[in-house]
Amino acid sequence: MRERQPLQFRNMSDATQHTNIGILQRFRLHGKRALVTGAATGLGAAIAIALAEAGASVACHGNRRAAEQTAETIRSKGGEAVAFSADLSHTASPEALVNHTLEAFGGIDILVNNAGTIIRHEAAEYPLEDWMTVLQVNLTSVFQLSQLVAKGMIERGGGKIVNIASLLSFQGGIRVPAYAASKGGVAQLTKALANEWASKGIQVNAIAPGYMRTENTSALQADETRNRQILERIPAARWGEADDLTGAAVFLSSPASDYITGAILNVDGGWLAR
Repeated sequence: MRERQPLQFRNMSDATQHTNIGILQRFRLHGKRALVTGAATGLGAAIAIALAEAGASVACHGNRRAAEQTAETIRSKGGEAVAFSADLSHTASPEALVNHTLEAFGGIDILVNNAGTIIRHEAAEYPLEDWMTVLQVNLTSVFQLSQLVAKGMIERGGGKIVNIASLLSFQGGIRVPAYAASKGGVAQLTKALANEWASKGIQVNAIAPGYMRTENTSALQADETRNRQILERIPAARWGEADDLTGAAVFLSSPASDYITGAILNVDGGWLAR
């Protein structure tokens, strides 16, 4: 049998790093402070709980109500969490939310921009007011929060920003022009911020969920024809669950992804590969 060769490191600092930090350790988030928007229910709640289980202290945001139930779940597991409410359809809310989190934790090392909304209309009749609301919540607030949080990250030498994109970052959809435009914008914003902030030690990435079993998709799940059509298109042959997103979120929030930035990770059961 061929003798196994020892690992070769470029220099002693590389050798020390790899010797002292095992791969599973690089997924740990102990000592990190996270802000997760849209964490009252669904995907955001699952992500917030997962980050806490990995060791982070988590500020759980809710758009209409504080994500107190999510925070309580984290505390019941022995983690540290606070809950805040802020209506991200208002331009003043992102700054207030960041300030509340800074008051609670003293800093933000991880930002997960998960909050989002969807309003369906025929494109020819789409009200401008609804268009502006969707763009503000799904795209503009993502930029505002990232900009505000990045200032502290730059001062401390780095951080992680994880945006929640969508299949409609790549596809047009039907009756959701504002949502498709906003999520396409999230994908491009992710790349733009990654380019500017990589040298500052900030990694900016996105997760593009497929068809997930959430409140936003309840009407599609209840429609027998659409449900069948969707399942026929998904190679995994099932709807995604909130927990299917948590591994990707922890990975992109952890040191294990330090050399990944500007990426959009599809978590879609194979939909886009079809």
